[in-house]
Amino acid sequence: MKKFKFTINGNNYEVEILNIEDNIAEVEVNGSIYKVEIDRNFTTTKTPKLVRTVSIPSTDTPRSDEHKTIEPSNSKEPKNILSPLPGVVIDILVKKGDYIKVGQKLLILEAMKMENNIESDIEGTVIDIKVSKGDSVMQGDVLIVIG
Repeated sequence: MKKFKFTINGNNYEVEILNIEDNIAEVEVNGSIYKVEIDRNFTTTKTPKLVRTVSIPSTDTPRSDEHKTIEPSNSKEPKNILSPLPGVVIDILVKKGDYIKVGQKLLILEAMKMENNIESDIEGTVIDIKVSKGDSVMQGDVLIVIG
């Protein structure tokens, strides 16, 4: 198990602990084996087990109570399509007055050197486009208003 070197009163001792059960230790000192009684009980330590929770990206499983691009509302008021992350508007694929269906691409947003398609979560008519090509937007900025 463990080896130790002791010097007691000028004498060198090589000690190896062979086994410990309850309060009895089997010890080898300079080649001779001894059984030693220990005043306290030792518990063998177990290696801790690392437990990690499974991490699921929010983009893989959208929650039903969470809308990524619109402000939730049950009324007939116009709804805002919001920027899901900061970036630059590369292209706008709709114009004012267009009728939009759910899942239709509205614009392309470049973020972290990747192009992201911004799609509609609702059906309706484009009332206003709040951005133009080349505009920098922050997360949560209003991009398009649909009524």
